[in-house]
Amino acid sequence: MPRVAIALGSNLGDRAANLAAATNALRTLATSGEPFLTASLHDTSPQNCPPDSPRFLNTVIDLDYPGSDPLALLAETQAIERALGREHNPVRNAPRVIDIDILLFGDVSLKHPELELPHPRIAERPFVLLPLREIREYPLQNG
Repeated sequence: MPRVAIALGSNLGDRAANLAAATNALRTLATSGEPFLTASLHDTSPQNCPPDSPRFLNTVIDLDYPGSDPLALLAETQAIERALGREHNPVRNAPRVIDIDILLFGDVSLKHPELELPHPRIAERPFVLLPLREIREYPLQNG
């Protein structure tokens, strides 16, 4: 069973409640009896978002996933996003109720049109790096 790190972000509505709902939904995907780790919440400025985007609340979850297919996990996380009210928006990084990004899936390296692992922009995102470091030993910079 791979250990999986997942980033959560919200900048619409009740951000803390949105993250709590996503965390609870992700808990149902985790292997029972294994550690389910949640970093603290981080209030952050939007990065690479449309002008006047609201601030984000971010965290990272670390769990054991019982499956071996990262694309299956992606489908499940996207279903959670839809269930929590995320709507498709053609504008890149538009404000959203919830954003769920798979950061790490065990030691899997993957380049697929739908998913790249490890997440290709971890090193550029302090709002991901800092909470990830809280719950998992991960370098703050590549190299």
